[in-house]
Amino acid sequence: MKTPHFAALGIFAASLAVPSVAHAQGEEQTVEPFVGASVGYHDIGTDIPDDDGVIYGVVAGVDVPVGETFFVGAEGNFHFGDNIIDNEYGIAARAGIRVGNKSKLYVKGGYQEVDFDLGALAGVTVPAGTDTSEGDYLLGIGADIGVGESPLKIRVGLDTIAFDSTRVTGGVLYAF
Repeated sequence: MKTPHFAALGIFAASLAVPSVAHAQGEEQTVEPFVGASVGYHDIGTDIPDDDGVIYGVVAGVDVPVGETFFVGAEGNFHFGDNIIDNEYGIAARAGIRVGNKSKLYVKGGYQEVDFDLGALAGVTVPAGTDTSEGDYLLGIGADIGVGESPLKIRVGLDTIAFDSTRVTGGVLYAF
């Protein structure tokens, strides 16, 4: 499955290109791009033993201030996993409030696709070409917490995919 890799790369490239496009067009609109590393725990929520795993990957996105404290934005993620999760990727819209000069609290909604390692789960060889992925809507809450005067932020988040699974993530962001 090479599609997730290209999708993640496309999301990352788009998040970096948005400020350049706005600047090139002479717009006064401010954008706040970010990119970072993420690690977490994803419990798929089935009754099958070992239906969870550690995930680690990247996140990238951009926020646009709307007024003094409110913002809207978009972000994408790509994570590798262990145990039952081969990889997962998704995109989400976010909306929230700025807390102080460097921190943000937000809610998000989007879509997340998870590619499962069904062979490891079932203990059998899965035939080539078998679709082992499933996706659904994602809802979540989170915080990006500024670190001093640096462009770094600590991220914490809690997500669910269709109220079936639970993802807890943390990471470090670099805000441009």
